[in-house]
Amino acid sequence: MDSTALLIAATLVAGTPLALAGLGLLVNERAGVLNLGADGLMLVAAVAGFATAYATGSDTLAFVAAAAAAAGLAVGFGWLVIWLNTNQYATGLALSLFGYGFSAFVGVPFVGRKLAERTPFEVPGLAQIPFVGPALFRQHPMVYLTIAIALALVWFLYRSRAGLVLRAIGENPDSAHALGYKVRWLRLAAVAFGGALCGLAGAFLSVVYAPLWVEGITAGRGWIALALTTFATWRPLRVLLGAYLFGGVTMLQFQLQGEGVQVASELLAALPYLATIVVLALISRNAAFIRVNMPASLGKPFHPGS
Repeated sequence: MDSTALLIAATLVAGTPLALAGLGLLVNERAGVLNLGADGLMLVAAVAGFATAYATGSDTLAFVAAAAAAAGLAVGFGWLVIWLNTNQYATGLALSLFGYGFSAFVGVPFVGRKLAERTPFEVPGLAQIPFVGPALFRQHPMVYLTIAIALALVWFLYRSRAGLVLRAIGENPDSAHALGYKVRWLRLAAVAFGGALCGLAGAFLSVVYAPLWVEGITAGRGWIALALTTFATWRPLRVLLGAYLFGGVTMLQFQLQGEGVQVASELLAALPYLATIVVLALISRNAAFIRVNMPASLGKPFHPGS
C-alpha cells in the first residue's frame, strides 16, 4: 500500500509540468496558433526560475520570474506569426532551438548547484489520512494549482463569453473579425497566456521536480505536451488525464527498477516517448475524428480584410 501511495504521489508530480505546458498549448491552439516552441519556452523558464529561487530562496518569485520570461518569449513568437505572418511551424522550431541554446548559455554558472532544502508541504487535516494522505495531500501547491487551472479553463472555454470568442477565433477568424473582434490582439493574449503556463511548467521542473539546473532539463517534455493536446482532442480535463497517464509511465520505470525487474534501463527511460508515439499513431488512424475536434484555423495565418 505504501509503495502504491508513493507511486500515485510521484505520478502527480511527474504529470504536473506536462499538464501545465499542455494546457498552455491548448489555449494557443484554441485560438488558432500552433506553437512548436514549447520545449524552448520551458527551458528558458526553467533556468530563470532556478536562478531566481537560488538567489532569493522564494518559490513564488521563481515561478513569477519563469512565467514572465516564457510569456515574453511567447509574445515575440506571437508578433512574428500573427503580425508578420511567418510560418508557424518554422518559427516554433526556431523558438525551441533558441530556448535550448540560450538556456544552456545562461545556465552555465548554475550547473552543479542545488537549491536549499524546503519544508515539505502538507494539507492540514488531510495529509495524515492513511494511504490517501501520502498519495494526494502532501504535494507542492503548484500541483493543486494545476488542477484548478484545468477546471478554470473548462469553465472559461465552455461557459464564458470570452471563451466562446476565443474558440470562434480558432474556428473562423474572418467571421470573428467581421463581428468586430480584434483577432490579432486576442490571439496574442492567448499566446502570452499559453507561454506563461509553459513557463510555470519549466520552473516546476527546476525548482520542485529536480531542484537543480542541468542543460536540457526538460528532456523533451515540451514535445510530449504538444502531443497531449491532440491526444486530449483539445479538452482541458483530458489534457490533465493524459499528463498523469504519461507521468505514471515515467514513474513506472523507477518502480520497476526498484523492484528489481530485469529490463534495460534505457528501454525503461524510453517508455514515455514510446507511449507518446503509440498514442499518436492510434489517434491518427481516425482522421475524421481529428478534423471534427481540431480548431479549423489551427496553424493558418490570418489576414484582416483579405
